Amino acid sequence: MSIKRRGDILRVVQASGSCSIVELAARLGVSTETVRRNIQPLIEEGALLRFHGGIMMPDLAEEPPFQRRMQVNKEAKWAIATLVRERIEDGDSLFLDNGTTSAYVADALAARSRLTVVTHSAQIAFRLASRNGNRVFMAGGELGGEDAAAFGASALAFIGQFQLRYALLSVGAITRAGELADFHLFEAEFSRAAMAQAQETWVIADRTKFGREASVKVCPLKAVNAIISDGPPPESFQAQCREAGVRTIYPQE
Repeated sequence: MSIKRRGDILRVVQASGSCSIVELAARLGVSTETVRRNIQPLIEEGALLRFHGGIMMPDLAEEPPFQRRMQVNKEAKWAIATLVRERIEDGDSLFLDNGTTSAYVADALAARSRLTVVTHSAQIAFRLASRNGNRVFMAGGELGGEDAAAFGASALAFIGQFQLRYALLSVGAITRAGELADFHLFEAEFSRAAMAQAQETWVIADRTKFGREASVKVCPLKAVNAIISDGPPPESFQAQCREAGVRTIYPQE
């Protein structure tokens, strides 16, 4: 690896503290395979640390995993949150899951009032409770240690008591076959339970999720109403959306 490439990688990661492999490849104008080869020596010498899906500066290693993930693709996640805020009105009702993109959405919704929010995430509940006349309902159950989200039968039964306008879901992957998928069974179960109780389902996912594969299927593309992202999806995926009647929403230049 050249000295210039090494310096470029470190400057990009230092600017935000952490970075996904896909984002780093886009910024450097190279393939993800090239990035993976280039970062390996930096990881071995301790200049960078690897985490699931990305790399970070070593001084962030002591931060909780959720906070580390909040720093990955943060500009993209805030762009998505802004689009959601523009479409949610005062008095609306919605489900929000435990993803970091959902946390950005919750922060953006501070501009709204009298919301009814149902979530299984302590992170989301903390951001929206006791603010602007909101009503926040937190599903019970055992909290996961990494992101303080409740899962299990009791959380799913709790969700089933509500009928809300929107389900906002930050899935782990949107596969090449046009299916929504996640990496953990309990996250997929929450998504399906929320969809069943909502009038509309919006997927909130940055462009790194397109073409990604994950092991647990959530639902087919046609089961959702809209996908909100930080930029236009690949043309092949837009064609799938048109065929399935799914709106794609992204910032217009």
